Amino acid sequence: MKTLKLLAVVVLTCTLSAFTIKTEGKGYEIGDIATDFSLENIDGNMVSLADFKDAKGFIVVFTCNTCPYAVAYEDRVEALNKKYADKGYPVIAIMPNNTDVKPGDSMEAMKARAKAKGFTFPYLMDEGQKVYPRYGATKTPHVYILEKTKKGNEVKYIGAIDDNYKDASAVNDKYVENAVDALLQGKEVEVNRTRAIGCSIKV
Repeated sequence: MKTLKLLAVVVLTCTLSAFTIKTEGKGYEIGDIATDFSLENIDGNMVSLADFKDAKGFIVVFTCNTCPYAVAYEDRVEALNKKYADKGYPVIAIMPNNTDVKPGDSMEAMKARAKAKGFTFPYLMDEGQKVYPRYGATKTPHVYILEKTKKGNEVKYIGAIDDNYKDASAVNDKYVENAVDALLQGKEVEVNRTRAIGCSIKV
């Protein structure tokens, strides 16, 4: 009997350990503090969140050149930056894909795309794919809104940009805009998590 009890404890411990390992690194949750990063921008400079001294927060968008969903949202991401950068919430775009798998997402391709579209926001390469797993991003596009607080950059929203990737004119719920507007007014974000719609990040 003692042997069976001991075996049960060992199995339970192993199961809990396995569960802990599995759930570790699944990414940020609402209220978590996002650690900073230093990633190369399309202009060759290294960019960190700490560089934006006057920012009140950030609209971090994991996106790329090659995903049709990401392409469909490019103009809307640019519009978000134009609307909110001067209000303290700039867009920080990060390309998370493995460029060996998706050569169309290479730095040179990123530069060309940014020039063609006239991006006004930083477009960073997640070299070595170290940043997106920390966030828990799984799609392109996948948005994380951060608010600068005394504790650090607090995660306030995770998910989609809006509720209609196919047609910007048919959008009913502008999740990112609603979240940033609430933060600028000192209010809580009512819808702080939605399901990101897009292509899976290529590893």
